[in-house]
Amino acid sequence: MGPEGFPELKNDTFLRAARGDETEYTPVWCMRQAGRYLPEFRETRATQDFFATCRSPKTCCELTLQPLRRFPLDAAIIFSDILVVPQALGMEVVMVPGKGPTFPEPLKEVEDLLKLRPKVDVAAELGYVFEAITLTRHRLEGKVPLIGFSGAPWTLMSYMIEGGGSNTMAKAKAWLYRHPEASHRLLHLLADLIVQYLVGQVVAGAQALQLFESHAGHLGPEQFGEFALPYLRDIVQRVKSRLEEAALPAVPMIVFAKDAHYALEELARSGYDVVGLDWTIQPREARERTGPCVTLQGNLDPCALYAPKERIGELVKTMLEGFGTQRYIANLGHGLYPDVSPEHVGAFVEAVHTHSRHLSRHK
Repeated sequence: MGPEGFPELKNDTFLRAARGDETEYTPVWCMRQAGRYLPEFRETRATQDFFATCRSPKTCCELTLQPLRRFPLDAAIIFSDILVVPQALGMEVVMVPGKGPTFPEPLKEVEDLLKLRPKVDVAAELGYVFEAITLTRHRLEGKVPLIGFSGAPWTLMSYMIEGGGSNTMAKAKAWLYRHPEASHRLLHLLADLIVQYLVGQVVAGAQALQLFESHAGHLGPEQFGEFALPYLRDIVQRVKSRLEEAALPAVPMIVFAKDAHYALEELARSGYDVVGLDWTIQPREARERTGPCVTLQGNLDPCALYAPKERIGELVKTMLEGFGTQRYIANLGHGLYPDVSPEHVGAFVEAVHTHSRHLSRHK
């Protein structure tokens, strides 16, 4: 048994790469690796409402473990959703088939902020996530590390105002221009809750944390610099100092700001151990712009997995040559799509391991 009574970790390659230590091969995991592309996932989820699934620690644990039974992935990520945070603030979110997550009563006016809980009892509202993490940590039996996560403030704010997905984020961006003070109030409220939530995940057993700024690409550099980046920095600083104060493990933290290449240098210096990248940037360029002091994660186009297996292998090899095999975690540039063949996901994972071992040996 390791610390906190959890099983001893057998494969720490992902954590070593995240911290910048040398690895024998490049570790790999996939965003949305626990997802609808797996028939067993669809079977487990068939009869249950999406958010009811999120609130069942046993089901979340099972869904988290499913991809690891099929593929030799180097990390697990807890099955949950970023929108559990707005729910904890008192907002209703429902999953509408064919439409996705929907807020029946989104924030429309500044006065609507008064409807949100000013103080959240994180253990009471999000304890089901912590339970899922603890259970999964035990059930993993030390096979690989477990990643916890949260949405970032701007991304959550945009959902809460738009009431769901949007191509333009025009309603949420209108707030930034019309109501900058109220926007900052909301972003501060979210950041405070996210800090507690992420620290709680580490207490529960998470061995790394990822912050998803999925809607970064809707902002230009100026708005990102005012309404997103300061909160990303604040969260990583506060989480790290709280973990230290509580004598908890210093876990690596990953920031994934999709389509935010305009801020790549700032993200590399923002305090995160790992910067996640989408598929629209060249690996070599990303490496040159971020420097040697940060690990990079990504960035294969999820649609590349529709290619024949041999082609997937070639694309992986090119990606590895661009990033280099060290200070690097292979992943996709976004989550796995539901209609991807599990066999092709397996080919991706295997190609990363095979080619990175070969490149490391022949450096």
